[in-house]
Amino acid sequence: MIARGKIVDLRKLLAERFTHTPVPAATRRFITGLSFLDQVIGGGLPKGAITELISAQISAGSASLIHALLQAAHRNRYFLALIDGRDSFDPSGSGRPGNGCLSYLLWVRCTKALEAIKAADLLLRDGNFPLVIVDLVLNAPQELRKISQTSWYRLQRLVESAPTACLVLTRLGMVSSAQLKIVLENSWTLGSFEEENAISRLRIRVERSHLHRENTEIGGVS
Repeated sequence: MIARGKIVDLRKLLAERFTHTPVPAATRRFITGLSFLDQVIGGGLPKGAITELISAQISAGSASLIHALLQAAHRNRYFLALIDGRDSFDPSGSGRPGNGCLSYLLWVRCTKALEAIKAADLLLRDGNFPLVIVDLVLNAPQELRKISQTSWYRLQRLVESAPTACLVLTRLGMVSSAQLKIVLENSWTLGSFEEENAISRLRIRVERSHLHRENTEIGGVS
């Protein structure tokens, strides 16, 4: 389980760096700024809800998607929180050093899935981030099975009252409370990643949606 000291440190960071009062959302969709994603899911990620992105293949492109979301956050000037369930995020993938992308990122480095769930609980209560990503793609199945469905429904209840979109990346569908489930259907080679603008060719399929098309906004909160 996540050390108590780490949770205290995360609370302190949120209080010091993100001091503005959360603003209630006037719209219920969050445009990521990535057209290949927003168009497929009906205008953007749902606010006040969990979206599960299933990446069954190791080379499906989930890491590239995280980097693309971070670059979009930089372009559109909004903060993004990444809860890294296996401490696998490579900051160098978000562009050359000094490009400013990382200044819009809160990176919570975890080694276990249950640590990531505890961090998500805290960040969703905070409500200051328009987008919270929980990356569990590389966590072992036996770890993921320890996450109770009660935990997922608790996170859904927390995000319902926040102006936040929560994106959970998994290897297999496991988030029963997710209002939107989407699937990455790629199987890329090393050469695929090196192609120009490869990220725009990500194939994303909607597996399940309990959402209606709604008004949208780019970045932050309204």
